[in-house]
Amino acid sequence: MSSLGAFLRQRRAALRPVDVGLVEYGARRVPGLRREEVALLAGVSITYYTRLEQGHSTNASESVLGSLARALALTAVERQHLFDLAGVRDRPGRPAGTAPDFARPGTVRLLDAMAAVPALLLGKRTEVLAWNALGHALVAHHLDPRGPEQPDVRPNLTRLLFLDEATRALYPDWATEAARAVASLRLLSGRFADDPALASLIGEPDPEEPGVRADVGRAPRGQPACRAPRRSGTRSSVTWSLDFEVLSMPDDSGHRLLTYTAAPDSASGRALAGLLASDVA
Repeated sequence: MSSLGAFLRQRRAALRPVDVGLVEYGARRVPGLRREEVALLAGVSITYYTRLEQGHSTNASESVLGSLARALALTAVERQHLFDLAGVRDRPGRPAGTAPDFARPGTVRLLDAMAAVPALLLGKRTEVLAWNALGHALVAHHLDPRGPEQPDVRPNLTRLLFLDEATRALYPDWATEAARAVASLRLLSGRFADDPALASLIGEPDPEEPGVRADVGRAPRGQPACRAPRRSGTRSSVTWSLDFEVLSMPDDSGHRLLTYTAAPDSASGRALAGLLASDVA
């Protein structure tokens, strides 16, 4: 193992999920964060991060090292040591195009006003900038509801779809949703070609993932089948058919409003109104 890999492994072992805003389920065989958790927080693929730890990759970029430093909650001295081990000069600040984004207050109020509709505000890198109570309950009930307010740990829908077991379990036809997500990223890359963080994210989904074929012609709307979120003490197998719409904000921010609805007279509509309302009451 390289010196860089040994340092990454040491720092990973020193952290608990709660230290970085993740939910911990039960006892762990070994202490610290799992590799996939660090990769999720840093915005890199699990394959790439594993290669870094094992010393098989030595070309980590400044932006990747900065993301790892934030994911591992490194101090200023530890961050500098990380860059020294990688042989990369640590320039202060973030590279152009990777500064954290934030939801406008007015947009947050709009989401909160949509109390009967699960709604999320996504940034141009598919990061969740804000969500209302139903949106959180539907797509990320197992994550900290305050996550979108914290740029270094905020959830990213694409990474969750590929790397988070609870999110994958929401979709009976996961491959279709994964293909839709990749296609959406490729469309975004055409609009924001100068964003290195977005370019990095596009390369993360594993092209060998069975059943994932991305077609950029897929419309940003549809009717995915979605399993009812598992609530505390329950193991629901109910499946809903929900309509979703993606509405782009009329500016150059790249912010998009994602909403889920169901016909009010349908079984899915009644379940959404009742089950989720009881979760966020």
